[in-house]
Order: sequence, then structure tokens, then C-alpha cells
Amino acid sequence: MTLSELSPKQKTVLKWAFMPSARDKYKAIICDGAVRSGKTVCMLTAFVLWAMRNFDGQNFGICGKTVASAERNIVRPAQEQADLQAYFSLAYRRADHVLMVRGLGRENRFYIFGGKDESSYALIQGITLAGVLFDEVALMPRSFVEQAIARTLSEPQAKLWFNCNPEGPGHWFYKEWVCQPEAYKALHLHFRMEDNPILTPEQIADAETMYTGVFRDRYILGLWVAAEGRIYDMFSTANNVVDTLPELAGDCYVSVDYGTQNPTVFLLWRRVRGAERWVCVREYYYSGRDKRRQKTDSEFADDLKRWLGEDKPRAIVVDPSAASFIAELRQRGYAVQKADNDVLDGIRDTAQRIQAGELLFHRDCAHTLEEFQAYVWDEKASQQGLDKPVKANDHCMDAMRYFSRTILGRQVVSVKRRPRGL
Repeated sequence: MTLSELSPKQKTVLKWAFMPSARDKYKAIICDGAVRSGKTVCMLTAFVLWAMRNFDGQNFGICGKTVASAERNIVRPAQEQADLQAYFSLAYRRADHVLMVRGLGRENRFYIFGGKDESSYALIQGITLAGVLFDEVALMPRSFVEQAIARTLSEPQAKLWFNCNPEGPGHWFYKEWVCQPEAYKALHLHFRMEDNPILTPEQIADAETMYTGVFRDRYILGLWVAAEGRIYDMFSTANNVVDTLPELAGDCYVSVDYGTQNPTVFLLWRRVRGAERWVCVREYYYSGRDKRRQKTDSEFADDLKRWLGEDKPRAIVVDPSAASFIAELRQRGYAVQKADNDVLDGIRDTAQRIQAGELLFHRDCAHTLEEFQAYVWDEKASQQGLDKPVKANDHCMDAMRYFSRTILGRQVVSVKRRPRGL
């Protein structure tokens, strides 16, 4: 990466901390905006270069939502960055989550932290840091971010580096840091996809097809907008519902949302032969409240066996809170996988796959199709800067999310909408 290959905003990220006029004017930089806009790679490069030029034998922080996400987004790209490799050796000790950077006669330690919930602030207490890079800061709790910032207060030359994609307009980081950068002596740069010189116009146009509604506003346009209305507004009968099943491969999974008085849902998923598309072939739906009788774990397991018939799932994905039902299924010999129950990340993943036409639903899955129309964002939570679904009409939606997030995981979602070709 050379200066001639960078966009003007990327050049500013690389230069700001080195300019004599900025040493006292700015204590922080904020880069927010669209996905794939080139903000992260130039920030991590600038952060390491700044640290190695100005400090020796010091500690720095690299913070992600989780340690794994920081390793994926920052550590590995830094180790592969040619501009850094030309001057430094970067050795990552996974056992204690420390990136050791040596070069130009200096050595500094970069500690990796995960800020996934309110308890995470305790992980960063007690250490003095000469600077911190926050990757996806809008996904971290305020207590964690403020504790990390406090770790730099004893170092007069410390600087803070923030990047994120937008969330809701009530988010604390947006209201305080993004809207009032001068109050924090921060330089704010807003990135669009056009600010990433490696993206062609065709690639930008393709990326725009991946999102609709609030996700398009945030991830493509880079806007801090509220989540409101239907969550899966990209779902359509034309793109996602089939009357006749296509030719299916042997792969088969079941995802389960387990309830006591609330409904219990089983969804059976089969892969379309020769394609990375999956069909929800049929559903099981039982509401103890509506039927005025709650079934036992054993009865639900019996129902599952009858409902499966000849189908033999590779795994049954169950909400991890349903411990007794998981134990019942395992006792009967089923391969059970505890679901990844990260709600917002699961919704994002699932929305992309629905938009791309990679999740299909047979028309007989009546409860699932009904919930698509009734599954909405919580307006009161949005006013407080939070993204939360209304806890109603969500049982099939939860089971769908468990499958998408846990089984399909972080597979790359198609950029262009797939033709159905059924």
C-alpha cells in the first residue's frame, strides 16, 4: 500500500497523528461509515506505525467486540500488511493475546481485549496503555470503552483510534463522540464505499444489492438511523417462498426454539442440490398456552421423532438455554449443537441470506411465513439507541436465526441476488 494508492481520507488517517499541528489539537480519531469503505486497514497500519515511531517498551490496546473478532479484523491483517512487514516483525502470542511488534530498535506490546458485554470492563482494569484502537466501537458497552480510555490517562502522548459502522441515532457513542468530536479533541472522518480505492463501481453496485431498509442505510450509506418497522423487510414471496420443492441434496438439519408456555418450534432444513441455498422444508409448532397443556421434554422428543420420519439430521441446533431438552435429545442419540444466540449478529447474517435468495421456505410453513410479517423492531428500544426485536411473534424467527448463524455461520453470502431457477 503506497500513498498514491490511497484515497484522500485514507491518507488523512495515516498522517493525522504525525502532523505537528495535530499533536495538541487532536487526541483521537473517529472513522465511521459504510462497510468495505477502507477505514479499518488504513487505521490499523497508522496505529502500529504511530506507536512504533513514538514509543518503546510500552503497552497498547486493540479492542474488538470479542478477542476473536479483533484477531480476525486487526491482528491477522496487520501481520499480512506489507508496509508493516517491511519494517517490523509481528508475532502474536495466542495464549495471552499479545501482539509483539519489534523493529527500528524498538519493541512494544499490543494487548487484545474483547468488549462484548457490561462485565468486560473488568478485563482491562489495572493496565497502563499508551494508546488504544477500538475496532467496531459501536458494538462495545460504554463501561468497557470508558475503562479502556481511562487506562491511557497517565500517558500524555496517548491517542485513541475509533472505527465503526453506524448503529441507531440514540447510540451513546454517536450522540457524544460522533456529534461532538471537538468536545473530545477528536478528528471525525465519515467514510463511504467510494473512499475505498480498491473497489470498482461494479463492486460497489453489487454490494448495494446485499442490504435493504435499515441495513442498507447503515452499511451502504453509512447513516446512523433507527431500526423500525419489519425486521426482515427484504423477505418476499417471489424471492423466498416455493410451492414445489427443488431437487434437494442429502444435507439435513433441524433448528429448535424451545418453549414451556411459549411455543416450541422445529424447522427442517435441506440444501438445494448443486447450490448454496437452503429450504425450510417443513415446520413443527406447538403452543402450550394455546393448547392449555404444556408438553414434557420426553413428549417433545417423541414428537420430533415422528415429525422427522425418515429424515436423519446431521445436527439439531437448540437454544442453549433449553438445557433439559438438550439433555433429553442427547440421551436419545441425536447430535445436538447449542445455537449461537447472538441476536443482532444473527439477524444481520440472516437478513443478508434472505436478501440474496439463499434461504427459501416451503409454502406449507404457515407459522414461519406469518411471523415474517409480524416480526418488528422495538420502537421504545430504538429511541434509547438500542436495536431489539419485540419479544412476540418470534419463535420461528429465532429457530431460523439459530440455523443461519450456527450452521451457515460466517460463510460468505452471495453479493448478487441469486435467480431462483426452480
